[in-house]
Amino acid sequence: MSLEIKVPPVGESITEVTLSRWIKKDGEQVAMDEVIAELESDKATFELTAESAGTLKITAQEGDTLPIGAVVASIEAGAAAPAAAPVSKETAAAADESAPGQREARPEAAPAAAPAAEAKSTEIKVPPVGESITEVTLSRWIKKSGDQVAMDEAIAELESDKATFELTAESAGTLTTLANEGDVLPIGAVVCKIEGGAASGSKSEAPSAPAASQAAPATQSSSAPGYAAGTPSPAAGKILAEKGVDPQGVNGTGVGGRITKEDALNAQKPAAQAASSAPKVTPQTAQTQPGVTGTRGERREKMTNLRKTVARRLVSVKNETAMLTTFNEVDMSPIMELRGKYKDKFKEKHGVGLGFMSFFTKAVTEALKEWPAVGARIDGEEIVYSNFADISIAVSAPKGLVVPIIRNADAMSLAEIEKAVITLAGKARENKLTIEDMTGGTFTITNGGVFGSMMSTPIINAPQSAILGMHNIIERPVAVNGQVVIRPMMYVALSYDHRIIDGRESVSFLVRVKQLLEDPARLLLGV
Repeated sequence: MSLEIKVPPVGESITEVTLSRWIKKDGEQVAMDEVIAELESDKATFELTAESAGTLKITAQEGDTLPIGAVVASIEAGAAAPAAAPVSKETAAAADESAPGQREARPEAAPAAAPAAEAKSTEIKVPPVGESITEVTLSRWIKKSGDQVAMDEAIAELESDKATFELTAESAGTLTTLANEGDVLPIGAVVCKIEGGAASGSKSEAPSAPAASQAAPATQSSSAPGYAAGTPSPAAGKILAEKGVDPQGVNGTGVGGRITKEDALNAQKPAAQAASSAPKVTPQTAQTQPGVTGTRGERREKMTNLRKTVARRLVSVKNETAMLTTFNEVDMSPIMELRGKYKDKFKEKHGVGLGFMSFFTKAVTEALKEWPAVGARIDGEEIVYSNFADISIAVSAPKGLVVPIIRNADAMSLAEIEKAVITLAGKARENKLTIEDMTGGTFTITNGGVFGSMMSTPIINAPQSAILGMHNIIERPVAVNGQVVIRPMMYVALSYDHRIIDGRESVSFLVRVKQLLEDPARLLLGV
């Protein structure tokens, strides 16, 4: 019998890989878990290993581009014993019952070889999940140590600083966990093992097959909803955790009773549960100082991977860059008058509202053309300049601050920018942003004004070299042509890396942005 070797999933957003090199040749004998080829994605190079021992039969050629799941090769079972005894139907049935999903990998050998097949162990490792992700957190075991698992069944949830994803079983058998919930694991670390066939201690003799076959239906009938009943998907689990809702009280409508994202969004927190979830105050936390009445409690929450990563990067930027901030103010009345005059027609034609973000994004892209150093970055001992503008927009999402990117914003119209902002903001709120949505970017815009901020010094979004901060619009008295008038004013702040951006460039860039915003017709005319 032969076992097909397929391209494994190598990342949340990777759909195809290139077969860069065959390490083993066609017709060679290979051992189980021996490296047979190298596959290359747009983000990383990784090894393909043999899933069983035998003779390698190559299907794909070096240089071929293959989708995930494509067959790369097959492995013919190793040379059979010269006089292999015939296998009875009863023995074959017993082996099929003890090792579901492993029929192709079972050698055509005498029944005495069955115990060795059952002893086969498969290590499950943390897969590559993105170009910049080096470690993940094991957030939850879906299956427990000692459980029987089927091939491709979800066994655990892993969480990176950008996304949550499921770890699936690469073969059927008995699960033995090696890592604990909450452990931080590097890419490639062994998470668990799957022992081929039935649980340890089970017999493989033919007489035990009827008992096993009778026990299976009974087990299935006792858990009719399926193994996933009451288990939320990663996105659903996050939503339920934010709501404080126990997954056990939610009816899942997914496959096998799994709780979907829609189920989580519709779940309501019971009144009793809400009361019980209030912070509990122990006698030690209740203070009885004179003049203090009532109970005073504290609540502790573990930092999410996203929050820890954001904290680490912000501190790194403060320590590793020569960051400065320059300020200016913008008279927003021209833009507000333009919006008030055309916003209805704009929405009727384009289907989106005319907001401030599109004006700021367009002004920034025009200013970057004149001062390209503001959109540059340091790479080792080189400065990298871009002839395009990928603008990162800071968005507050349920999991924390995320910075999705508007690609080629310099070539977009105001309407196209508004549509892109709405799309990215919606994906951020629903936790649907992918790694590609947040990878790259040449310049960042953050709008603290939506929360009422009047002035701030934003921190650079590394490896970029500058970030523009928008703030609240306040009516203030200003002098115009010798007269004091009331105008809607906004402070803007540009934080920049002084290692590659000089004061002249930073101030001139911000003044140019101010000029374009105070005379929006120049944005349309490109002057």
